[in-house]
Order: sequence, then structure tokens, then C-alpha cells
Amino acid sequence: MHRTVYQIKEAGVKAGVALNPATPPEMVREILTDVDLILFMTVNPGFGGQSFIHSVLPKIKTCRTWANHHQLDHLEFEVDGGVNEQTAPLCKDAGATVLVAGSAIFGKQNRREAISKIRG
Repeated sequence: MHRTVYQIKEAGVKAGVALNPATPPEMVREILTDVDLILFMTVNPGFGGQSFIHSVLPKIKTCRTWANHHQLDHLEFEVDGGVNEQTAPLCKDAGATVLVAGSAIFGKQNRREAISKIRG
């Protein structure tokens, strides 16, 4: 992973890594200072409309604590999967800075209202 991130950064591009729900946060601890974004999947990748996996929230908190320790204010924490008006506040409280919502927006008649509810 270090080599790949280094090659991406050498090309002048921001680099990020993704953690699937079963991946422990320790997998990215050594690379936190080198990346610009960590994507936390809160569903198993594959298709939309899945239920949010709450056990990912402590992983976000753990990585946020590590990032704060290193003063990595630029580091974005993105959450993708099952984000809706109920889970968005949980993600924000855990330290997420970017939320990806698919079905919670595109499955609604009034998308503007759905986005507003997610933003809180």
C-alpha cells in the first residue's frame, strides 16, 4: 500500500484508501500521514440499498483519534453505504467529514428535502 500511495502522490494526485466493514482500522494506521482520504464502507460493496453496518462507527472514531494525534486536519473521512437521515449524525459524531448517500436521496420523490434531512 505504501508504494502505491507514494506513486499516486508522486504523480501530483491526492490518494485515498478504503476500508471494507470487516477490515480492521490498524490496516491504515501506518499510512494515515500519507493519504488524503479514508473511505469507510458501512455496507459490503456490491449493490445499493443495503443496511448500515453500525460496527464500523468505532473504527471511524479510532482513526479520527489517530489523525487528531498527528494533527492531520486535511485528512477526509468518507462514509459510504446506508447513509440516511438516521445514520448521518452517527457518522458525523464518529468523525466523518464526507457522506455518500445513494438510495436515501435517489429513492425519494423530493431529493432536495432528503439531502436537507441528511445534512441535519
